Amino acid sequence: MPNSQYEKLARGALLEITTDASIGALVGEQVESDGTVSVLFASALLGYPGWNWTVSVAHVEGEEPTILEAELMPAQGALLSPDWVPWSERLADYKAAQAATEAADAEKAAAEEVDDDDDDDDDDDEFGSSVLHGGDLDGVDIDASDDDEDDDESDDDDDDDDESDDDDDDDESDDDDDDDDESDDDYDTGAFRGGDHEGVSIDDLDESDEED
Repeated sequence: MPNSQYEKLARGALLEITTDASIGALVGEQVESDGTVSVLFASALLGYPGWNWTVSVAHVEGEEPTILEAELMPAQGALLSPDWVPWSERLADYKAAQAATEAADAEKAAAEEVDDDDDDDDDDDEFGSSVLHGGDLDGVDIDASDDDEDDDESDDDDDDDDESDDDDDDDESDDDDDDDDESDDDYDTGAFRGGDHEGVSIDDLDESDEED
């Protein structure tokens, strides 16, 4: 554990400028090139990690040691504030950053506009070349489809005409058959009614022939 013959004297000097709660444990002491001794205490102040309270003590042989100064100093690895930069330089950097941001936004907007135009062109090309490519709809020739429909309608008309002609022929044939049947019936019932032909009994004619 570090110790120093000047610890009590140095801590008393610090209490004149800060509170006891802000003074941490003794870190140690070091002899400077001019012969003075620096007594170091850890800082307990919030926001000052890695800093030390430093008390410089001068001790002349034969005399009582005296305090030269007391201050808060950063140790190695301590959290430091950034270097001070004049306002004019900080403003220039700010303006340059703003200009770069605006240029990037403009470039991005232009790229998005070009992409939108390309998408519209692709949609037009797809509608013109894929959906209705050369008069085709989804690979089907619209003109050919219309011709097929016309041919089907023409074939249907021809079939209807043929069926109508066949029906007429059948009707005429049925009429002829009916006329022939009626003629036969007339011949059978009129000419040979009761076994007579034109009022002459066929049976009498047969008997007369046998007698002769």
